[in-house]
Amino acid sequence: MDTIEKVVENIKSVRVQGAKQIAIYSLKFLRKFCKKEGFKLKFEVVTKVLEEARPTAVVLHNCLEILKKKRKLSTIDDLIRTLEKSTEKIAIKVSKLIKTNYKIMTHCHSGEALAVIKKSWKNGKKISVIATETDPLEQGVKTAKELLKVKIPVTLITDNAVGFFMKDVDCVIVGSDAIRKEGIVNKIGTSLLAFAAKENKKLFYVAANTLKFDRRKKFIIEERSPKEVYSELMHPGNLKNVRIRNPAFDITTWKFITAVITERGILRPKQVLRFLK
Repeated sequence: MDTIEKVVENIKSVRVQGAKQIAIYSLKFLRKFCKKEGFKLKFEVVTKVLEEARPTAVVLHNCLEILKKKRKLSTIDDLIRTLEKSTEKIAIKVSKLIKTNYKIMTHCHSGEALAVIKKSWKNGKKISVIATETDPLEQGVKTAKELLKVKIPVTLITDNAVGFFMKDVDCVIVGSDAIRKEGIVNKIGTSLLAFAAKENKKLFYVAANTLKFDRRKKFIIEERSPKEVYSELMHPGNLKNVRIRNPAFDITTWKFITAVITERGILRPKQVLRFLK
């Protein structure tokens, strides 16, 4: 069994990424841990450490809140099963939204957004995709490779080309790490896609399971290492007096969002806000 230190390292380094995958990975670790150590003090310590690894992503937080109320291995099994099945349920709900020959833009690497796109392709919609590179870690390259594997036509673009290409797309589909009353929290740059989509009168969809609904009062946008933005090894020179900031997420407000595709159905912003009260 991996140690808690190894699990946290894998999450912080983005070897395990995406709010849902972080939750599943953490729950699988917790199942082994709790089978050995139980649900007492060590459980409390470990869950706090896990939650602090990626504080913006809310799925793990919500799962842990459920687990703390019902401390059983079967609760962990139920949560893992729910998360694993939710993606397919989300994909099924999308059939009415995506039309034949749609050109879709997406950002970063979202399992739920990809499931929606792949399901549309499997249903014979003959779609194509524009994927953003997604700086600074280039998660969009992973998205492009995954789409290529199932033969979906895909074009990879730089993040700053979003405005140039938005006129050519029919809709944007992104994932989400947290869904809050302020808007949807997703990979940095998502709000720029939303601005461009609104300006060009394009549809903007978010694919996310309802365990991403975030009612926390305290909310943190994670900022990551400046080394992801600037590496002295690759760009020799002195930048000691330059402040480098690297937020991992931003918030897209509800006025830019057409709908959220969940395992419970397609929800308009007003419906989501009612759930979040």
